[in-house]
Amino acid sequence: MLLASRRRLRAEVLIVLGLSLGQSAVYSVVQLLDKMTRAPLSEATSTLNRSQSTREYFDLTYQLLDILFALVPVVLVFYFLSLHASGGSAFARLGFNFARPGKDALQGLGLAAAIGIPSLGLYAAGRALGITTAIIPSGLDTYWWTVPVLVLSAIRHGIVEEVIVVGYLLDRLGKFGWSTAAAIVVSALLRGSYHLYQGFGPFIGNVVMGLVFAWLYTKTKRVMPLVIAHALLDIVAFVGFSLFGKAVGLG
Repeated sequence: MLLASRRRLRAEVLIVLGLSLGQSAVYSVVQLLDKMTRAPLSEATSTLNRSQSTREYFDLTYQLLDILFALVPVVLVFYFLSLHASGGSAFARLGFNFARPGKDALQGLGLAAAIGIPSLGLYAAGRALGITTAIIPSGLDTYWWTVPVLVLSAIRHGIVEEVIVVGYLLDRLGKFGWSTAAAIVVSALLRGSYHLYQGFGPFIGNVVMGLVFAWLYTKTKRVMPLVIAHALLDIVAFVGFSLFGKAVGLG
């Protein structure tokens, strides 16, 4: 019975990752190879939040649909967790709730500051070494809805990555009998792998970020501060570039 249960959990994890960040990791590796075989990485670009139509309201529709459907695997995660919840909700199990909004917000803000500033230095170093592509955080045209959509996109990334790669994955790897250290390393490597399309610098930076985030989660058992920190980092990058990037010659 125990063996059958572990097999079912392995299938469950593969399904979740295959529909979400595991799939992104595979595409990221292929995209990296594509860029490396075309030109040096220093000459390549990685554009986030791409425009999907030259027609304003079709572009808005595509952006909102992308955000909506990206969250479906998160819903699937909580569905799977709820099937075996022994008292209490699946949301409370991962600490994805508003049980302590003030403390979560302060921890998220502090974590964003601690991660964000070194990330800028790592990006600059990666560009200087030629191992990081030029990253364009927003390729959207300027409309009335551009900033709200970028904020929603940032929140989406925070929820999807932290819930799946940290909360859910560590929970399931623990049930497989993995040590905490091994689970943290696997979580961090997965995080780095789906950023490989940006180059080796972002891979390294995201692995380090993954180690810190996963370690903190094992101490607090709350994913919400991580979601807040991740969302804040992306909001600053996406919205900041959209508002000021081109004006200062970064675009």
